[in-house]
Amino acid sequence: MRRWSTFAILLFAAAGPVAAGAAGPAAPAEARRAELIHMVRQDCGSCHGLSMKGGLGPPLVPAALADKDAAQLQFVVLHGRRGTAMPPWRRFLSDAEAAWVVELLRKGLPE
Repeated sequence: MRRWSTFAILLFAAAGPVAAGAAGPAAPAEARRAELIHMVRQDCGSCHGLSMKGGLGPPLVPAALADKDAAQLQFVVLHGRRGTAMPPWRRFLSDAEAAWVVELLRKGLPE
């Protein structure tokens, strides 16, 4: 059985399948998108590296996430990983926002 990376399990499993069409999850409103991008850069970046290339946590760059299941990633984001430094973000993110963040990371965080 393949072992999931810290990030993959951290992001999305119990949240169920991502409700998204072929275009991916619906984007939050523009102001919220800016808040989420800032959160990812600052809060996620504090462990995963400000360039998302890894640190205490694994890398969150497209190449590192390409083979990871989006629903598993979303679960990890929302629920964290017990026994690791990965906290749950459920109190700060809705299911749709977590799905959008995962999609954003899979495409590459904008500059």
